[in-house]
Amino acid sequence: MEQIDQRYLVQQNKIADGDTKPPVFAKVMRSKEGAFEGVSFIKSKEKASVLTIDQANEAIAWSAKKKPNAHEYITKIICVGQ
Repeated sequence: MEQIDQRYLVQQNKIADGDTKPPVFAKVMRSKEGAFEGVSFIKSKEKASVLTIDQANEAIAWSAKKKPNAHEYITKIICVGQ
């Protein structure tokens, strides 16, 4: 059985906050069938979704397209241990 390389988180920082506030992390929402439905950003790194690189890119693309204030944030992919 092939091992799926899931070891990435999506992290967001508000540009206006600089380094004064902690980042938020992506929690991916999926249907019962496992289909991607969207992303919400939460403060808890432990509850954030651990993703493959393709899933992380999908989450970033969705949030850039669907969130009206996405331009106010720096969004990046980080490894779980960072």
